[in-house]
Amino acid sequence: MFLELGTNTLDLVYDAAPWLLFGLLMAGLIKAWAPEEKMKRWLGGSGVKSTFGAALAGAPLPICSCGVLPVAVAMRRTGASREATVSFMISTPETGVDSVAVSYALLGPFMAVARPLAAVASAVFTGLLVALAPAEGQAGTSLPAPACDDCCSQPAVRQTPGPWARTRSGIVYAFTDILDDILVWLVIGLVVAGAVTTYLPPDFLNTWGSGPLAMAVMLVAGIPLYICATASTPLAAAFLIAGVSPGAVMVFMLAGPATNVATLAVVRREMGSAVAILYLAGICVSAVAAGLAIDAVVASLGIDIAAELAAADEFVPAWLAQASSVVLALLAARYFGTRMILVFTRKTA
Repeated sequence: MFLELGTNTLDLVYDAAPWLLFGLLMAGLIKAWAPEEKMKRWLGGSGVKSTFGAALAGAPLPICSCGVLPVAVAMRRTGASREATVSFMISTPETGVDSVAVSYALLGPFMAVARPLAAVASAVFTGLLVALAPAEGQAGTSLPAPACDDCCSQPAVRQTPGPWARTRSGIVYAFTDILDDILVWLVIGLVVAGAVTTYLPPDFLNTWGSGPLAMAVMLVAGIPLYICATASTPLAAAFLIAGVSPGAVMVFMLAGPATNVATLAVVRREMGSAVAILYLAGICVSAVAAGLAIDAVVASLGIDIAAELAAADEFVPAWLAQASSVVLALLAARYFGTRMILVFTRKTA
């Protein structure tokens, strides 16, 4: 059984590794070349246009739920509306180029397309919802930047480097900071997905893994988690393998990255209690609505999710999957080796 568990987990690593490396590369390029200052100016208005623009601007960015907080606070304090700020705070951690790439590998083409669409829709809906909150005075500038021990951090940009240095810096950032921030959860998710594949029969949860009850369970599971979009994908794959419906899985992937205690605390501090309540309510309502819509589309079009899960495996050559897995293993070894050295150094100091 343990040998089978290792084999199934390794198969998942083969599936995910090429797409994860590709997603990290794209994330690094976006990090290097995204016009952050211009985006802040674009998002200064209110209404549907700025809310939708904020969702689109945040969707491809490789920033997680914790890392987006200082960016959103800076946007708010430089004139961005509540609607635009909230929309950006939701779409940015819920999806990104790296998570979409891994979604294609582990969840299939349909979910890879549905995920960013649902994230943008959730962000726009919740952003417009918070416009209903009564106006409150904007908070002062004494709020400290939240700690980001387990999520993507944003390094300060002190100067404008040349094109090559800028590109290199973005790529290095992606393959160190971003990967380091998601690696532990990614490993846990891959092992859990391998265990589900090994020990649970297909459709194990099929009797209760769909509908509003299953989506409520996914909300309860996802809301308190401090997890990034990419790292949540293997767990989502495990749910799919166990028989949870695609819609319920989507609820988990939307609610998990966009909500946690730190996010709600910052929203409340910067924009008031009413906005924080509407923020949480908007995510819950939009996530369940997206889940119900996805289940309806899957049923009406007769989409075979089980077949979709294997789609990327047929697309990537075996040599590329194996080589990517070796590269990913080396990067993981660097991360865990560095952490072990730090722990040993602290104990002996």
